[in-house]
Amino acid sequence: MRWGIFMLLLFVSSMEMLTQNRWKKQASAGLLENCTGCVLCSEDNGCITCHHRLFLLIWRDGIRQYGMCVHTCPPGYFGVRGLEVNRCTKCRSPSCESCFSRDFCMKCKDKFYLHKGQCFRQCPPSTAAQPGTRECQEMCEPGPWSEWSACTHEGRTCGCKWGLETRVREVSGATREDGATCPALLETRKCRMRKHCPGGEHRAQ
Repeated sequence: MRWGIFMLLLFVSSMEMLTQNRWKKQASAGLLENCTGCVLCSEDNGCITCHHRLFLLIWRDGIRQYGMCVHTCPPGYFGVRGLEVNRCTKCRSPSCESCFSRDFCMKCKDKFYLHKGQCFRQCPPSTAAQPGTRECQEMCEPGPWSEWSACTHEGRTCGCKWGLETRVREVSGATREDGATCPALLETRKCRMRKHCPGGEHRAQ
């Protein structure tokens, strides 16, 4: 009886060693796909853990899950470093091409515009689309126009037929952000001057 149990244990141990050797041979021969950079690798699911500094990228194909060790995460993912494993985590928004965190996008896919970490088909109100960078830039809100200035020409208010007058408007610090695009803050228009200066006046006082 004891002899039979001993033979059974010996058989099981031999099978385990045979399986491990077979796995090692397959891995060394490159027969296991997606195992480059792996510390542990499954024949069915690819990488389970990766070498230091590599990221574990996991994706699904139907009901099956696969792992791969990569140096940088692909578009639509961002890298999260941990004590035990570094992972590629998917951006939450499907319109995001690269993200800083799950909910903060840094670059949007084509036909989308980036604004404050989110992707939009059309830029929100008070912003303007920048085709070159595909970002929505803040538009500052200026105050009301001032009155038109006196009509002058080279500093003179008289003695010439035509001159220019100007008006301005200001933007408060609360509404003007860094890099914000502002509409015109100064306007000029042609105006008619007095031809003759009264009392021999030549320049504005």
